[in-house]
Amino acid sequence: MKSTIKALKYSFILIFSIVFLAACSLFPQQAKEEIDPPRENVSYEDDLDLSEGEDGEDAEAGTVQTELYLIDKNGYVVPQTFALPNTESLAKQALEHLVIGGPIEEKLPSDFRAVLPADTQVSVDIQDGVATVDFSKEFADYAPEDELKILQAITYTLTQFDTVDRVKLQLNGNPLTEMPVNGTPINGELTRNIGINIDTSSVADITNTESITVYYLAQANDNSYYVPVTKRVKNENKNPIVMIVDELIKGPKLTSELYTLFMPDVALVEEPMIEDGVVTLNFNENIYGSYEQKLVTKQVLESLVLSLTEQEGIEAVSIQVNGETDLVNWDGESIAEPVTRPKHVNTGSF
Repeated sequence: MKSTIKALKYSFILIFSIVFLAACSLFPQQAKEEIDPPRENVSYEDDLDLSEGEDGEDAEAGTVQTELYLIDKNGYVVPQTFALPNTESLAKQALEHLVIGGPIEEKLPSDFRAVLPADTQVSVDIQDGVATVDFSKEFADYAPEDELKILQAITYTLTQFDTVDRVKLQLNGNPLTEMPVNGTPINGELTRNIGINIDTSSVADITNTESITVYYLAQANDNSYYVPVTKRVKNENKNPIVMIVDELIKGPKLTSELYTLFMPDVALVEEPMIEDGVVTLNFNENIYGSYEQKLVTKQVLESLVLSLTEQEGIEAVSIQVNGETDLVNWDGESIAEPVTRPKHVNTGSF
């Protein structure tokens, strides 16, 4: 039964990809006479059209692009990027925008909600890379099923800032050793090692597993967005890079609302290489979204870049197909050079 469901799911993805490719060929953008020349360390920040100045500041409005980790309609904790006022306390402002009924409400994308209980007051003190957050009593008034999501949203929202590596939580000035509703233990300082949208469905015993974070796709209306998922996978002495690529190809669990645009017959043809922060991946031709154009779709490329740059020491991803580097992205631009991680994730409006 499971194999039948999985086959149907991959059939749907294949049909979706074919239709999508056909639609784009029927309604093409204005054609370029020549492919743009390669750029060193290409970034998809251009695709996001953020119009930022230095340090992430929006040159037009004096705002700063900030990722807020919200809860989507499927219950996943998802980063969404907003232009917030460039204040002296960006970390405090970010948490205030996570409060239900707070300043974020009018800006919320469709089918997303804030995570902190209404009327929660926060203060943030950052010292030596540690953000100590003190919540008012209203913080303890949340649904039990949201407890882990709240921990993840707070930790990931704060650790986006260069000055924050770790997070400590307090309630009315008292350190929290466990969460106030369901009692989830808080063992000292929180980091992104706690994971996000944790999936242990592929293993029965997590004792001999490794934690990796991959980015799958979800759908809201006519738009797609990226959802980070921390998976526990069997430790088979594989290269962590290979494990991440394998999980992207395998896709999310069948019962989830997430999907991948990797076809199941995509495979690496040799071991990945890492040099000067760039990982080089050599795939078979099934990575192509278009064989004729040697085209790698934006969603496939960005899923790879977002997932792999979660690994310490990896700053960019270089793609080859059977050793060839003359590849293009969906806009017809060369991706012969390494592609870096965008500064912000999910910047579109829904």
